Amino acid sequence: MPDQLRQTFAGSGTYIVSEPLMEAVNIAIALKKPLLLKGEPGTGKTMLAQAIAEALGLRLLIWNIKSTTKAQEALYRYDTVQRLYDSQFGEAGVDEIARYIHPGKLGEAFLSEEQVVLLIDEIDKADLEFPNDLLWELDQMEFFIPETKETVRAKHRPIVIITSNGEKDLPDAFLRRCIFHYIEFPDPELMEEIVKVHFPQIEEHLLCASLEAFYRVRDSKGLQKKPGTSELIDWVRALSLGGIPAERLAEAIPFAGVLLKKKEDLAVFQEKR
Repeated sequence: MPDQLRQTFAGSGTYIVSEPLMEAVNIAIALKKPLLLKGEPGTGKTMLAQAIAEALGLRLLIWNIKSTTKAQEALYRYDTVQRLYDSQFGEAGVDEIARYIHPGKLGEAFLSEEQVVLLIDEIDKADLEFPNDLLWELDQMEFFIPETKETVRAKHRPIVIITSNGEKDLPDAFLRRCIFHYIEFPDPELMEEIVKVHFPQIEEHLLCASLEAFYRVRDSKGLQKKPGTSELIDWVRALSLGGIPAERLAEAIPFAGVLLKKKEDLAVFQEKR
C-alpha cells in the first residue's frame, strides 16, 4: 500500500496527542520533511516517535545524540581496525572493503526494505555544525561512500523526528528544511486523559486531587526543574501503592521526591507549606 494512503497519525493507545501536534506530524509526513520538536522536558518529545511507529506499524530506529557525536556516524563506519586484524591473520576476503562498512542509524534507515521511523534525539547536544552536516543526506535521501565508490539511496524515505531541548540555537539552513512544532505542556484537561491512559481504573476523586496538587507544585515560584508528565505518572503510581487518601493532597505532597528532583526545589516547596 502506498505510504501516503496509509499514514495518518492520530495518537496511539499509550500516547494522547493534541490537535496541533497531530496536524504537525501529518503535515511533516505528507511533505516528506523532518519534524523538529521543541518543548520543556516531560512533554513527550521522545515518546512521540515511538507512538508514531506503533500507530503506523513501522520499525523505530533511535539515534541518541551526545556532545561528541559526529554526523558521519549516522551514515556508516569503516572498520579499519578489523580489516587490519584480518589481514594480519590471513583472513579471506580482506580485499572486499564492503565487508568492513557498517551502516549508522541513517544508513540503516536508508537500507531498510520497509519504511521506518527515525528518531534523532536531542540534536542540540552536538556541536553547532552538526545539523548542517546532515543537510544533503536529509534532503536528497542519499550519501556517498568513498571507500567503495558507492552511493547509498533510501529505498523508502524514513519518517524523521528530531528533538531539541533548546540548549543551542540550530542553524537557519537546517531549520528551513524542517517542519517545526513546539509542544506546549499539557493543560489539566489533556493531562487528565494522559493519566487515564496509564491508570484506567483510577478513582475520580484521587485523579482530580493529584492533578490539582501537581499543578500547584508546578506553579510554585523558584523551582529549578518543574516536574513533567513522567514524574506525574510515577507520583500517581506511588500514591496508589502507598494508599494515600485524596483528601491529604489538599494540604501536603506525599513522596515529594518523586516530583521534585533537586534539593533546592524541595526546600522551596517546603517553605510554601
